[in-house]
Amino acid sequence: MTVPDLPPPTGAPVVPAADPGPAVPGPVAGPPVPGGTGQWQRQSPRMLLVHPVRILGSFAVPLLLAMFGVGRGDDGGPWWLLVAAAGAVIAVLAGVASWFITRFRFTDEQLQLRTGLLSRRILTAPLDRVRSVDVESSPLHRVLGLAKVKVGTGVDSTRIELDGVSREQATELRTFLLRRTSEENAAPGPDDATLRPGDQPAGPADASGTPYPQAEAELARIDWSWLRYAPFSLSSLVVVAGAVGVLSQVGDDLPVDQVEVAQDAWAWVVAQAVLVLLAMVAVAVVVGWVVVSTVTYVLTWWNLRVVREGQGNLRITRGLLTTHSQTVERAKVRGARMGEPFLLRLVRGAELTAIATGVGSGGTVKVLPPAPRQVVTDVGHELLEETGALTMELTGHGPRARRRIHLRHQWGTLVVAGLLAVPTWLTDAWWFDRLPGWGPVAVLVVLGALNAVVADSAWRNLGHGLTERHLVVQTGAFVRTREVLEVAGVIGWVVQQSFFQRRRDLCDLVATTAAGPEQVTAPDIPVDAAVRLARRATPGMLDDLLA
Repeated sequence: MTVPDLPPPTGAPVVPAADPGPAVPGPVAGPPVPGGTGQWQRQSPRMLLVHPVRILGSFAVPLLLAMFGVGRGDDGGPWWLLVAAAGAVIAVLAGVASWFITRFRFTDEQLQLRTGLLSRRILTAPLDRVRSVDVESSPLHRVLGLAKVKVGTGVDSTRIELDGVSREQATELRTFLLRRTSEENAAPGPDDATLRPGDQPAGPADASGTPYPQAEAELARIDWSWLRYAPFSLSSLVVVAGAVGVLSQVGDDLPVDQVEVAQDAWAWVVAQAVLVLLAMVAVAVVVGWVVVSTVTYVLTWWNLRVVREGQGNLRITRGLLTTHSQTVERAKVRGARMGEPFLLRLVRGAELTAIATGVGSGGTVKVLPPAPRQVVTDVGHELLEETGALTMELTGHGPRARRRIHLRHQWGTLVVAGLLAVPTWLTDAWWFDRLPGWGPVAVLVVLGALNAVVADSAWRNLGHGLTERHLVVQTGAFVRTREVLEVAGVIGWVVQQSFFQRRRDLCDLVATTAAGPEQVTAPDIPVDAAVRLARRATPGMLDDLLA
């Protein structure tokens, strides 16, 4: 039955309807708990194909050695087939057992992962403490449509790994975990203490003050012209040098002397001058260096995208064979580090790393590979949400720091001089007797000059600065590093002085923080400059100490 609208009682005041005002988009409803609350969930059944392959790969070398040893027996029986079959059966059984004993679930407050057969283990992570969510897919995972989700809470380097979820489920988990954290840590208004200095409310907000999601913004995308910077990475040179060293150790055991072409080539090389041989080795090392660095660059940084999501979180996706998608909560990014190795500085290149709490390796996340320095500074300023910290002129540490750095770098020269002055294993070497009389003096002069150049480079690169929101420290000789730390992330100061620093009124000023390596150090800084810097960065923190 329909009740008709009744008129207001006689004499009752008429209250006009409230003006709804301009239309404001409503808040986006939080994502539901994937799989339901409190329900234990298994890995995808497709992991029954992944686990045996992974287990076989883990003990492939011992299995091959066992098969080789059995196959060389005198009886000639097919025992190696039995060894291979036993290994395959063990791998399948272990893979099936791993699938059965691994489960995870979400409660109202926690993410729980249960593993173990004889000894059960349960890992838990509070949902409001999730700081990073990484999605990784190996080639086998990608073929089967699977992914691995790594959840970091910022408490330590341990992360909960949810392996064997579908790609769609991995996306849902990432959205749910980071959205839940953003809602838990959302500020009720612009005056809340969780807002950083200079932060502004991100557009319209709901009744509780939580800002509505904004459109994501792309900060950087891979440009394949950056490949020209790949060979200037010293890490690739170390790999090639190590490979050459291993080859030189096992080269005599390789059966290359049984190949006629190899015999002729080696005879021609030996017949040439030693300089030709050295030149060929140098060319081989350089070519290997370029090839290894370029291939590594492509495999690691394929399809790189750096995106700031609607909630402000930072997402980095990359990888050719194994894809990585790393998401870091915006509030936990406390700074950036720009690295400029010596060779990379020659071509005006640099690398960029984000400093955050509870993410990545040691609290750092690699954002950009070797790339043009201008691109690195632009993306770094977007990451810091402040312009100038990576390009500003820094304050040097003065002549006293220069003298100390030069003296410290000459200790190696003094050690070599001592070894040359007294009979040691160095003076007994066969090549030492072939040096002319002025040879040791020339060695010391050249070594001292090189150490002086390195020391002067370290002093010129040394400096500090302070912006409205960030502390800036630059150090390094061969690898120049500029670390930018948010002053809101500084939780304390440490002033360290050695015996020699006290004589020159210098110190090491250490800003302690929960992010990255947990400290940023300005070495060999004058004590008065250190006190001024600390007081300007964190007013009031040192008043009681220096009173």
